[in-house]
Amino acid sequence: MDSDERRRDILDLARRQGSVEVAALAGRLAVAPETIRRDLRALAEHGLVQRTRGGAYPVESAGFETTFATRTTRHVPQKTRIATAAAELLGDAETVFVDEGFLPQLIAESLPVERPLTVVTASLGVAAALAPRPNATVLLLGGRVRGSTLATVDHWAARMLAGFVIDLAYMGANGISREHGLTTPDPTVAEVKAQAIRSARRRVFAGVHTKFGAVSFCRFGDVPELEAIVTDTGLPLAEAHRYQLLGPQVLRV
Repeated sequence: MDSDERRRDILDLARRQGSVEVAALAGRLAVAPETIRRDLRALAEHGLVQRTRGGAYPVESAGFETTFATRTTRHVPQKTRIATAAAELLGDAETVFVDEGFLPQLIAESLPVERPLTVVTASLGVAAALAPRPNATVLLLGGRVRGSTLATVDHWAARMLAGFVIDLAYMGANGISREHGLTTPDPTVAEVKAQAIRSARRRVFAGVHTKFGAVSFCRFGDVPELEAIVTDTGLPLAEAHRYQLLGPQVLRV
């Protein structure tokens, strides 16, 4: 197996598993750990993986997006803390948009149950989680359902969303960077997210530290449009300060 073939195998495994470790790869591929480290460095230089201590995880890009099932198994403690902190930013909002994805669903589940809320979402999971609540009115956007995320997309969803004025939008993204803003691989997803940004008076981005610096194909929002960014302490304090200089409050929890 040459280096290109080995790196393709490593990348494929990282995408299937959600992450890879040097020691396990070395045993699996029968090569030295230093060879695996060189492979991971090469993949990182091409923007395909992000290095971690002892391994790497795949970077979402224009041609690759992790599944919802994978997202429910990665960084769960961090996502739970982020969701709790993001829900505490609700303030006096009465109408809320909750984006698709596992972390936004955790935010939805963290919203207070004792007060009336109208929640607009493209996510079937969010709708199912909140619909039984007696004080919640749930509006599910219509459109084509993506099998990978169980969320509605395309112009039907965006057109319905355009008719609302929303107090607060909880946004997710495949990547966030100071240069390219909020991005996602799929244009149909970006269309709905961009409309949510336009329809909302306040906007909060919630995402784990691995989202920062990642860039996907479709840009749907800019960092200065955000009121707040909620992430975990894996984002360095200096980098959080750089984002804060662009306008939003940055919370590391």
